[in-house]
Amino acid sequence: MVSLTAMLPSQEEAALAKLSSRELAAFVETKASTQQVMLSGKDGHAHHVEVPVSALRLLVDILTELGEGNTVKLIPVHAEMTTQEAADLMNMSRPTFIKLLDEGNIPYHRVGNRRKVKYTDVMAYKQEVDQQRLEALDELSSLDQSLGLGY
Repeated sequence: MVSLTAMLPSQEEAALAKLSSRELAAFVETKASTQQVMLSGKDGHAHHVEVPVSALRLLVDILTELGEGNTVKLIPVHAEMTTQEAADLMNMSRPTFIKLLDEGNIPYHRVGNRRKVKYTDVMAYKQEVDQQRLEALDELSSLDQSLGLGY
C-alpha cells in the first residue's frame, strides 16, 4: 500500500503546479469551446492539441489543488465504487458506510460478494446530509438569537 505522504506533491511540484495553474487560468478565461495547446515531445518537436475548455478548467482546478499541497483523485461521475472508496469519500469508516447501505439510505448492487455503489448516489446522499446539517445550524442559530445568547 502506498503511504499518503508518498502521494502528496513535493514542495517543488506544488510550487510548479501553483505557477502552472496561474498561467493556464489566463487562457481558460475565454468563451471558446476549445483551445489549442502546444506540447513539446521528447524529440523536441512541437505537437498541437485541441483541448476542450472544460478540460482545461479541470486541469487548472487540479493544478490549484496540487499547488496547495493536496493530492487529487478523479472519479468519473458514472463510476461505480467499492464500499471502502465510498466510505473514504464520505470521510467515515467502512462499517458506518455499510450500515447506511443496510438501512437503505444509499442504493447499491452486488457484484459477486461485493457491494458496489454509484458515485452519483453517494454524492446525492452527501448533499442531502449536508443540507440537513445546514438547516439544523440555522435552527440552532435562530434559537440562540431568540434566547438572547449572543452567538
